[in-house]
Amino acid sequence: MRIQFDSTTNAFTLTTRNTTYQMRVDRLGHLQHLYYGRRVEGDLLDDQILPANYGFSPVPYHCRAEQDFSLDIMPQEYTGCNTGDFRVSCLGVSGADGAAGADFCYVRHEILPGKYQVDGLPCVYDNGGEAETLVIHLADPVTGLQLELSYGVFDGQDVITRQARLVNGGGQTMTLSKAASACLDLPYGQWDLIHFHGRHCMERQMERLPLSRAVHTVSSRRGASSHHHNPFVILCDHAATEDAGDCYGIMLVYSGSHRTDIEVDQTGCTRAVTGIHDELFSWTLTPGEAFDTPEVILSFTHEGLARLSQNYHRIIRHNVCRGAWKLARRPILINNWEATYFHFDADQIVEIAAKAAELGVEMLVLDDGWFGKRDDDHSGLGDWFVNEEKLAGGLDPLIARINALGMQFGLWVEPEMVSEDSDLYRAHPDWALTLPGREPAMGRHQLVLDLSRPEVTDYLYQRLSALLRRHKIDYIKWDMNRNMTDVYSRALPPQRQGEVAHRYLLGLYRLLDRLTGEFPQVLFEGCAGGGGRFDAGMLAYFPQIWCSDDTDAVERLAIQHGTSFGYPVSTVGAHVSACPNHQTGRTTPLGTRAVVAMAGTFGYELDLNKLSAEEIYEVCYQVEDFRRYYHLIQDGLYYRLTDVPQEGWFTAWQTVSPDQSEALVSVVLTHPRANTPLVHLRLKGLSPQGRYRVERLSFFGTLNPPDTAGETGAARAGRTWSGAALMYAGYTLPQFFGDFPSVQIHFVRV
Repeated sequence: MRIQFDSTTNAFTLTTRNTTYQMRVDRLGHLQHLYYGRRVEGDLLDDQILPANYGFSPVPYHCRAEQDFSLDIMPQEYTGCNTGDFRVSCLGVSGADGAAGADFCYVRHEILPGKYQVDGLPCVYDNGGEAETLVIHLADPVTGLQLELSYGVFDGQDVITRQARLVNGGGQTMTLSKAASACLDLPYGQWDLIHFHGRHCMERQMERLPLSRAVHTVSSRRGASSHHHNPFVILCDHAATEDAGDCYGIMLVYSGSHRTDIEVDQTGCTRAVTGIHDELFSWTLTPGEAFDTPEVILSFTHEGLARLSQNYHRIIRHNVCRGAWKLARRPILINNWEATYFHFDADQIVEIAAKAAELGVEMLVLDDGWFGKRDDDHSGLGDWFVNEEKLAGGLDPLIARINALGMQFGLWVEPEMVSEDSDLYRAHPDWALTLPGREPAMGRHQLVLDLSRPEVTDYLYQRLSALLRRHKIDYIKWDMNRNMTDVYSRALPPQRQGEVAHRYLLGLYRLLDRLTGEFPQVLFEGCAGGGGRFDAGMLAYFPQIWCSDDTDAVERLAIQHGTSFGYPVSTVGAHVSACPNHQTGRTTPLGTRAVVAMAGTFGYELDLNKLSAEEIYEVCYQVEDFRRYYHLIQDGLYYRLTDVPQEGWFTAWQTVSPDQSEALVSVVLTHPRANTPLVHLRLKGLSPQGRYRVERLSFFGTLNPPDTAGETGAARAGRTWSGAALMYAGYTLPQFFGDFPSVQIHFVRV
């Protein structure tokens, strides 16, 4: 049994392969957190939390004689509101009389087979027999507000999911001003916070810092999970490395404004509370109504950051992504954006596709500019009708020409936005999010459609489903190029305006669920100005997301490094783009660009007709290599061999097949040095007893000194190494130098 309840101690124990999560109902009916960590068999861990008297920590009325029990110091599963806990709270709620308060007590519980689902929100799902569910019902006896805490236990994945549902079981209307998804209290230990900050074109930069006696906040108020702060954090012990140490992951399955607060309190307890951002949020609950919070994916390991990442990679790949494409081999594609931008016609697109088809590329994606009056980013969004001045005869003749080349066809859309200069906006100006009496803030010359309104999502469904029914479209790139401001819906009354941003997400999720369900053969890729909405919520509909609008291979190393802590390679949209790079002006070897793009879904974002004959020859081999290594890269275990912020002069990573029969090591030299030291790597994840040889070693750059023997000194003919030797003693590469050289090494067990 993954979930056990002991009626003599009122304790719940949740067990996965390597972890234990324990809580109990205390003597006043509160749900007290006891332990989450390395697996413990058969013990009640209530003696970890002993009675204590802390000054200025109030006690419940019924304990006023003892003075040694306070909610202010007790580890909790989910906090109440305004009843004695001064730490970061999960909840803000007030009744019709304006009184703010809730104190939840245990009522009953259920243990159910399979995994719970969340109404209207994406969440982790059970593939059949993988999970069990615990639902604990609590209630506030004064207001009748009910709290349902759901736990999904995935034994083999070492994952526990959490979600909260609030139900108005009283007779009066209540207003939520905050409704977090989960609280995780760690009574002991000193922790580092790892979070992933950034900006447009530089997303998910990993930062690690020790927690202080303060509240640390990681949040987005942009109506999107954002380029700036990803809704995923890690708490790890000070000594934790890639290979050892206690690590907790906290990942919110949500694509909108979010907030995670981490507080170290007066006792040294570390509390993490995560959920929807409470700024500008409110939700009216009439009697009988319920509010569901987004889900949280928790994972713990004592084996370091690599194992934690692999836990998340596995659960996202197998239990968040869904549909026909979640595990299928994705096509190698070419996107015309950086080749043409808005200025193209059908012949230009076919010319790009024809060269790509010769080289083995499998899909052409037509990006922005194919619809409405769309010659720049000032107009056209919302008018999802083909611009026949650019594409004579519409999409079908172009698709037929692309298909005749043996290629599939994909299309870019940005459905959530509208241009002021569009037929849609002229017909329905009230469908845009704008504040009464104010000129709206503008982003990319466009406004955000009010997806909280069913008529808006119905319109988008009708237009997009018509496109997919009428034309042979194999792929949709779904973009979102500005964040939400002027958040106000003309379809909601004043007292419900705090619901707009969340209702927008609910409308978006309904739309995506409808489209991906009706068109399962279509591969949907997410995008939000690149990686501005790279989160587990979007991955429930889009099995891959464009990782960043920054396609510079050197910049991508840090972006993809940070992304790898929570998200698998198979979800990372990555392409070989033109040089000099359009974002940085940097020139990087074509081979190095491919090595970096292979740590993702792989494709091209340039006009291959402009390459030299030598470069064309190289592209052919890149396509062959990616096909050769596809399942190793996409299905294998991912290891970071260097710490990008610390290592400084080179970046290395590795994927190992699940059966340890092969491994692919990639290295990029980012800061060439005079009299350069040798690159020395300790490989990971191999069978210590197995013997390995270098099946293939590809250098993209210059060796120093030149390899006069016709092979590198590192790949000596017939030489084999034990897995133990490669992991513990390491593997050394010869000197190589020049502008951003790289190497790929394919090891095979013999």
